[in-house]
Amino acid sequence: MNDKLLTWLLVIGCCAGQALAQDGGEEFRHWTTAGGKKSDARLAVVEQTVDGVKLKREDSGKILEVKLKDLSPTDRAYLRTLAKKLETTAKPPASSEVNVVKSGTWYQWRGPRRDGVSDETGLLNSWPAEGPPLAWRSKGLGRGMSSLVLGDDAIYTMGNADGGTQLVCVSLTDGSPLWKTEVGGGGDPNCTPTLDPESNMVYALSHGGSLLAADAKTGKMIWQKNFERDFGGKMMSGWGYSESPLVDGDRLIVTPGSEKAILAAMDKKTGELIWATPAPAGTLGNAGQDGAGYASVVISNGGGIKQYIQLVGRGIVSVAADDGRPLWSYNRIANGTANIPTPIVTGNLVFTSTGYGDGGTALLELAKQGRGVAMREVYYKPANELQNHHGGMVLVGNYVYMGHGHNKGFPTCIELKTGNSMWPKERGPGSDSAAIVCADGHLYFRYQDATMALIEVNPKEYKLKGSFRLATRNGESWPHPVVQGGKLYIRDQDELLVYDVAAK
Repeated sequence: MNDKLLTWLLVIGCCAGQALAQDGGEEFRHWTTAGGKKSDARLAVVEQTVDGVKLKREDSGKILEVKLKDLSPTDRAYLRTLAKKLETTAKPPASSEVNVVKSGTWYQWRGPRRDGVSDETGLLNSWPAEGPPLAWRSKGLGRGMSSLVLGDDAIYTMGNADGGTQLVCVSLTDGSPLWKTEVGGGGDPNCTPTLDPESNMVYALSHGGSLLAADAKTGKMIWQKNFERDFGGKMMSGWGYSESPLVDGDRLIVTPGSEKAILAAMDKKTGELIWATPAPAGTLGNAGQDGAGYASVVISNGGGIKQYIQLVGRGIVSVAADDGRPLWSYNRIANGTANIPTPIVTGNLVFTSTGYGDGGTALLELAKQGRGVAMREVYYKPANELQNHHGGMVLVGNYVYMGHGHNKGFPTCIELKTGNSMWPKERGPGSDSAAIVCADGHLYFRYQDATMALIEVNPKEYKLKGSFRLATRNGESWPHPVVQGGKLYIRDQDELLVYDVAAK
């Protein structure tokens, strides 16, 4: 086997293991030690190494590292069979066949898989009353609600300063400035940039729809587009373009939101248009508003067809990854103000939620239908029963964790396939909306009032493991947190706060 194929198999094995774990498929199983002790929960393979394996618990999502020598002969044989199966059935992907992201990296919006789940382990299981120690802090990011992406030695975000919107790059070590590049006009930015290590490029989108592709090391512009000028682009409402562009193989996928280009694919290195999808008929004139929403595109293989799924002004749309042809749409989830949370995709399922009085929550199931995909609604819950404003949702095992309520952020756990609520709807330690990520079996809740909370991933009960007030509150505490390298990264307008959350 050549090195390129081996590398691809290891990456796909890691990502596929997590996807299968989320689906509750055959990869969930009980494991047995060499001494004959059976695991108390089912676990799925996340990654195989030379002398060990990483296993993910179905109940909590916690990652366990086990040496091969400590496993039963049956389990070691299972791992050999799994590795052989991946080797014999996989083929190296064409340039746009799969989005390969190195495990554990935070190169894009909401982490390695755009699902708000970090691959970090070895983190604190609880926080002291004063919170984890502040490792360092810096200034100079500018105004904006953009979150962060992390390279090997740099942090990327966006800020409004000096009369314009800038793509900002600072040191990963101490936040000292490395470079800034003008992106375009409009208000304070919302987009979290996307870093692509393969091309050494970074992509950013301004509030006004200016899309920049820049050299990740120097910030030098490589190409630029404008959604309104080049696509007739439109936002559903007045808070400006907010999506994070999706890098998939050799392509960059974006959401201009126009009637002629609700989604578009471009060559990531040149900006040349590959395809543009007209707004499907079902997304015009029903609930919501015409134009792009505030979510970001995710990849699904539901129904056996690779597709890009996005929440736009009129609801959910799906287009085929190969040529951009419309596959299906769903309008019931749309609200008339701002459709914001990025959908969750797992296997043949799509989980989506929006805020405001006319939003709500839905689970959709996909199945292949000829060259297309058939979609059916599994359940829909109205806004007063279940909704996420803009803090996002995470899926761990068979359960979705989120902040419920418009401007409320009540810590909530529901069973994915039934929608059944597992926790009582309580206020929690902070107020207003909550932006969340998951890492090492815990949820990191960042409340709008600058309260940080650590909540155990546990569908059986709500367990708060600590909370504290962030060191600053320069505005609404909305940008999504990042957990990477044993650190908790918090963007607060012009300032960057970095907390040490590694277990000692």
